[in-house]
Amino acid sequence: MKILNRRDLLKGAGALVAGATLPISLVEMAFADSSLNFTFAYISDSHIQQIKGSKFVRNWDRGLIRAVAEANLMNPRPDFIFYGGDIAQLGKKSEIDHGLDILSGLRDKVHYVMGEHDYYLDLGEHWKKRLGPDHYSFDHKGMHFVVLNSILTYDDWTYDRWKDGEERMGVMAGLDDHRGSPFMVGEKQRAWLKKDLAKVDVNTPVTVLSHSPLQKIYRGWNFWTEDAEQIQALLKPFKKVNVFYGHVHQIQYNQIGNISFHAAMATAWPWPYPQSNAKAESSLPKLTVQMNRADPFFERDATGWQYIDIHSGNATMNFSLPDNSPRTVAFNPATGRPEDVKYQHNRIPPQTHF
Repeated sequence: MKILNRRDLLKGAGALVAGATLPISLVEMAFADSSLNFTFAYISDSHIQQIKGSKFVRNWDRGLIRAVAEANLMNPRPDFIFYGGDIAQLGKKSEIDHGLDILSGLRDKVHYVMGEHDYYLDLGEHWKKRLGPDHYSFDHKGMHFVVLNSILTYDDWTYDRWKDGEERMGVMAGLDDHRGSPFMVGEKQRAWLKKDLAKVDVNTPVTVLSHSPLQKIYRGWNFWTEDAEQIQALLKPFKKVNVFYGHVHQIQYNQIGNISFHAAMATAWPWPYPQSNAKAESSLPKLTVQMNRADPFFERDATGWQYIDIHSGNATMNFSLPDNSPRTVAFNPATGRPEDVKYQHNRIPPQTHF
């Protein structure tokens, strides 16, 4: 088990200022054959509304601008970058275009994941016009990558209940709106995934990128994928699988069989942790080590960044928290699970709730 000290952590991510809170993730894939090692950056959940001339303006684009700047200063360069979804807030062309204009400043190739805020206004028409398919796969240096659109839902909800796309988007944009509907990958996409994985050797490491968690965490906030168990069953034959997702705007970690689940923080705003409540169908992943409480008067607080170091398919997650106290959650082969191995400041308790 490899633990990075703070100097190595900041050096590895190309940070300009020690202790900076950066809204990106850097993922290092490390294999026994060092020639296969590579890195990629992960940026997610910008929720752009900062449009010139708009009457309603949020400065959430500041986080994305900073993420792009920091990603461009990484040394060594990442092989590519993932954007994990929710470029826009209300799915408008102007929001998506503005976000993509900022992201066009990235020096490296970007792979995109669709979020619900990109989709439910026009059912992804403009996003697909700009970026292409919403699910696809590719291979890179011995690893098979799969990108899924996990924010679909039942056809009757999507097509039959709303006077227009703006009303539908408004409902789905409200995180705790009871009129919403659970996310899913869907039958058609699951059939595609089954066919895609049939061509991959079970010993090949598989990494899946989705927007929603591909597990069932909290239905009330749609931290939930309705067909999660069916997706997990398709991934079960493989020796090691990692799933990276956005949407939740918080640090989460979970292990289900051969699958490791890793959440990324947002560039827009933080979100509290749901409380375990059987009635509310809430079940925070048991292996999650919760980050500190966000400061509601400082919008960048708890939007942070992550450095993810993967060895033999097991991830060491290094978090840089807003008060400059790094935390490391590392996989322990002796116990077969990740463990919180380091706190720099005792004033941040391991189980602080919002």
